[in-house]
Amino acid sequence: MVLFEIPVGVKFIQFFNNSCPGRQYNRHLVCRTSVLILTFLTYACYHASRKPLSVVKSYFGRKCDGLIPPPGTDLNDTTWCDWAPFYGSDGSVLLGVLDSSFLFSYAGAMFVSGFVAERVNLRYFLAVGMISSGIACYLFGIAHRFDIHSLWYYIAVQIFGGIVQTTGWPGVVAVMGNWFGKGNRGLIFGLWNSHTSVGNIMGALVASSLLQTDWALSFMIPGVMIAAMGFINFLFLIDSPESLGFDKPDSIKERHCEASENPIDTKSINSNSGSNKEKAIGIIGALKIPGVIEFSMCLFFSKLVNYTFLYWLPFYINSSSSLSESLSADLSTIFDVGGILGGIFAGAISDYTGMSALTCTIMLILAVPLLFLYNMFGAINIWLNIGMLALAGFFVNGPYALITTAVSADLGTHKTLATNSKALATVTAIIDGTGSLGAAVGPLLAGVVYNYGWENVFYMLMISNVLAFVAVLRLVFKELRITCGSGTSGWTV
Repeated sequence: MVLFEIPVGVKFIQFFNNSCPGRQYNRHLVCRTSVLILTFLTYACYHASRKPLSVVKSYFGRKCDGLIPPPGTDLNDTTWCDWAPFYGSDGSVLLGVLDSSFLFSYAGAMFVSGFVAERVNLRYFLAVGMISSGIACYLFGIAHRFDIHSLWYYIAVQIFGGIVQTTGWPGVVAVMGNWFGKGNRGLIFGLWNSHTSVGNIMGALVASSLLQTDWALSFMIPGVMIAAMGFINFLFLIDSPESLGFDKPDSIKERHCEASENPIDTKSINSNSGSNKEKAIGIIGALKIPGVIEFSMCLFFSKLVNYTFLYWLPFYINSSSSLSESLSADLSTIFDVGGILGGIFAGAISDYTGMSALTCTIMLILAVPLLFLYNMFGAINIWLNIGMLALAGFFVNGPYALITTAVSADLGTHKTLATNSKALATVTAIIDGTGSLGAAVGPLLAGVVYNYGWENVFYMLMISNVLAFVAVLRLVFKELRITCGSGTSGWTV
């Protein structure tokens, strides 16, 4: 497959502009801006298509009392408003199984996906993945239309969805890494990473607005959205500056200078040593990059917390308050609003200090008392709930956003790789794949622990935050030692 080529839509734009010679513009700036916008919308759609199940959960297990049945309903049927097999005493466990079916398949396939992404055209990779993700989302929705109640059907759809969704993260991070150098990367990626929260908000609002009409549409519409965005990427996404004859970003040049001025034996890390042709790095080589294992384990625990909120927060709000399913879903978006600000803050602080690990640990520790207080007092009134939920989202999402974006990109362009640029997707997949294992464990445990009280779910989340802090403690000491000893900072030194 051709790795660098001009998309069809871009060729059309070029033809149109060539016919208007009076038009002058900075082509490189326009291309970078288009990449920023397209990848932002791309991953927002990925997350929007993951959100419907968390919204529909409370609908599946609701009580029929006080609800008006639709026309033609048998009034002697006392379960017309629920959806088997997710109603009853084991309903929360089965819903947790659905979450984990998606997330475990996502985590396992992520390692393969990163390996593939380094070796194919990223535009095709994302387009096919997004259209397939749309199909998976649509298949879940049509279960309502065809009255499907088989648990194995839903599990199979979730596994398929988890596999194809792995195309998203390594794909968009690799494209962004191809276009953007190291300058202000934390801030740029912090702003850009708000796509996760924007997608969660978008998915929750779409799903909740359609829930009372037809819960099938809560899945079908996000499915159509991500598939359409995949086709737009096929037409317009420029996955690498080389496709249009531009140079690589400055990070590659910087690494070349560093490698020339400070020779490092990269034979054990970069399998491309001694060769003029770049080869994609292997998984073992990527694991040898300093900081990959520590940040992977940190993400395991921090993503466990984040995804437990992603999949269970609407259900928690609904069960701990008098709010309806739709209003609970709408209120849960406040967590993502706080998460947007937390990701931007973490990226900016990391840029300013050069201390990514320390930034993560401070936010992780501050999140612990906030989670405790939210569980204790969040349900007192809606305004207190909103304020505490926004703060929880700020501190929970900040480290998660920083590790999955700027930290992953920095590790994927580490100086020990010399001039090899083909490690971004692999490193990103290793870190996010490990994090996704935690994301799979979290909702599954929540489905079980919930039966013993919500307070125990929050204790689980608080312990996970502490373990995430412990995972990067060695890097924190290294950052402080370097900062105090030489006046410079950053674990990459």
